Amino acid sequence: MITTPAFKDRKFVILGLARSGLSAARALVAGGAEVLAWDNDEGARAKVADIATIADPLLSDLTGYTAIVVSPGVPINRHPIADKAKAAGIPLIGDIELFAMARPNLPPHRVVGITGTNGKSTTTALVHHLLESASIPVRMGGNIGLPILSQAPLPAGGVYVLELSSYQIDITQSLACEAAALINLSPDHLDRYDGYEGYIASKARLFAMQTGKEFSVFGKGDADTERVYNEVLARRGAEYVHLADPQLVTGQAEWPSLQGPHNLQNIAVAIAIVESLGLTEAQWRPAMRSFDGLAHRMEVVAERKGVLFVNDSKATNAASTAPALAAYPRVHWIVGGLPKTDNLDECIPNFGHVVKAYTIGEAGPLFHELLSPYMPVERSEMMGAAVHSAAAQAEPGDVILLSPACASFDQFKDFEARGDAFRAIVEAL
Repeated sequence: MITTPAFKDRKFVILGLARSGLSAARALVAGGAEVLAWDNDEGARAKVADIATIADPLLSDLTGYTAIVVSPGVPINRHPIADKAKAAGIPLIGDIELFAMARPNLPPHRVVGITGTNGKSTTTALVHHLLESASIPVRMGGNIGLPILSQAPLPAGGVYVLELSSYQIDITQSLACEAAALINLSPDHLDRYDGYEGYIASKARLFAMQTGKEFSVFGKGDADTERVYNEVLARRGAEYVHLADPQLVTGQAEWPSLQGPHNLQNIAVAIAIVESLGLTEAQWRPAMRSFDGLAHRMEVVAERKGVLFVNDSKATNAASTAPALAAYPRVHWIVGGLPKTDNLDECIPNFGHVVKAYTIGEAGPLFHELLSPYMPVERSEMMGAAVHSAAAQAEPGDVILLSPACASFDQFKDFEARGDAFRAIVEAL
């Protein structure tokens, strides 16, 4: 657990007791703080009842409290806790800010912060893998894996690699990352911001928190990211601000878990980050081949008779599926589930890569109608039928791709369960 004497004798409110809130409560109490905690779920409240005062902060006197620690899932642009905090004159922060407060008491280390609309998790996991392969002590957290406060502190020389959503950046005030990266920008989460410009400004705050000679990396490929890059470049100078060009990446064909044009940008950003931390090409290049990727995100689960089976169950909408279709020249596409929209428009530019589609789930009839003008389509309904049929028809060099472009809730409890079912079916072939 990461904690600090800086918490001692202070009072904190915690609103939201999921994983990050629970770890924050334990870290604060371990550091000697007094905690008032609340979650609308009674079971969540019970998990901290032995270490915290349980009370709704909206109904409590917050005089003397240092901060309100909110879950990133709390919509602070419209939740009444924002007005309560303002009236009490205390800040809203998150567990990442608590980590920033703890940093002066940790062994000497560096922090990498990675944000962007798409590709954050893959880039974060890749940076972690490249550092680990170079025998550098490393922890991964933030919006991926275990909450950072719940993990053991690193020894001297370690690197904390954090995936940071805009929600997390909104409630972080003092995290000066030795290397910070913005991969890309496109409209997202606009219900939480005053338009798209508000969302962009949230992401840009990651670089405003850098204070000196820290390294800033930006993806190249969209005008909004390059606009933030130019603003930071003008403020800090070219020595510490880098535009990562995916066109300069070579060797992608040799890295099976990093296929597709979208991964070129992730790779370019990851390389820039690890080189800023001192890794050489001789260290990072061999490690690219052994990167396994993330479960359920273009995850290669098997190869049978020259046919690759890829689990992209995390692709729950057409925009997420489009890069997967672009990644392979001959695809047997398993698609469907609980549809979020009535179209697959974002995927249309990559339909030429699809040898055949196999529709499953509630979206089956709709997707059969949408796809039939472009490609052969088989109504499979169940995933097992789709996998077996695709396996019987695929030729060496083809890819059987589960990339549903749909939610999972018609047949599975979540996208993880759907991906696990795909893996089990493939393993049983």
